[in-house]
Amino acid sequence: QVQLVESGGGLAQPGGSLRLSCAASVSVFSVYLMSWYRQGPGKQRELVASITRGGNTNYADSVKGRFTISRNNAKKTVYLQMNSLKSDDTAVYYCNLDATGFGGGAFWGQGTQVTVSS
Repeated sequence: QVQLVESGGGLAQPGGSLRLSCAASVSVFSVYLMSWYRQGPGKQRELVASITRGGNTNYADSVKGRFTISRNNAKKTVYLQMNSLKSDDTAVYYCNLDATGFGGGAFWGQGTQVTVSS
């Protein structure tokens, strides 16, 4: 059973920074596509950033230049460094592990709340 545990959310002021972490309990971590999604109040869940097994990254236009996704395969952890935070970044952030390319499923963490407010 795959478990993803997010941490690092909280309250930040506009222009501030937060770093999210997602630790995966899997036997093999390095091969999977890892992503961060978010769901703001009254909005649909949207992709924020993803990172491939090879380290290639992809970002939503709204966070390009402000957020950075990275992974540490030895620690089986993916990170999301969020800088220059805006009120529009307020959302529940979810970690996703995509094993569909290996005959598995897609797995989600429980989510961590990020609130940007002065």
